[in-house]
Amino acid sequence: MTAPNESRLIQFLKDELNIASQEMAIALKHPSHKTNLPTILWQYGIITSSQLDQVFNWLENNAVAELG
Repeated sequence: MTAPNESRLIQFLKDELNIASQEMAIALKHPSHKTNLPTILWQYGIITSSQLDQVFNWLENNAVAELG
């Protein structure tokens, strides 16, 4: 994930899913956060499976928007 896309994802997570900065910092320390951030948040219990679906939908919609 490129830096601007990662920044937009993090902003979405904070704004829409109310992920606290401290929780985000924990996930961002994980070595594979650039490719697996949503999954890491879910594995750590920071987001629910329903929220994980929201994140994947957001990622899909934003990838399509960037291509078009």
